Amino acid sequence: MQKNTDNTNAFLLHISSFAGYLFPLGSIITPLIIWQTLKDKSPILDEHGKEAVNFNISFGIYIFILSASFFTFIFRNLFDIIDGVNVDFGNHHSYHGIFNFFGVASVVAIIGLIKVALVIIAAMKASNGEVYKYPLTINFIK
Repeated sequence: MQKNTDNTNAFLLHISSFAGYLFPLGSIITPLIIWQTLKDKSPILDEHGKEAVNFNISFGIYIFILSASFFTFIFRNLFDIIDGVNVDFGNHHSYHGIFNFFGVASVVAIIGLIKVALVIIAAMKASNGEVYKYPLTINFIK
């Protein structure tokens, strides 16, 4: 019975990262709180918790960096429009900024979808009693 409870708790630990869609930093704070309350009950839960928290911190950093570059495109193009640089639509560079804007936005969206898929994969493996190692994760907690 303990193994089944551990699998369920590990599943919930991974799924809790979706709390980030409900409140800011929820994808980091919620798994961290759950891991801190469950880590002493089982070494399996400790391992799942570390993996989930490390993954969410890593992807939070990745999304922050990409979002920061996204805003630089917005502000650069806004100031160009204010200065009258992009007013000439005959200029082949006038649409360059909007393509950069949508390019960065697409990368952020794709990484967000990848995160959702990886969390679901990890949760399904956790419910089967397997430990999933997320790719591209920086191990902040060892």
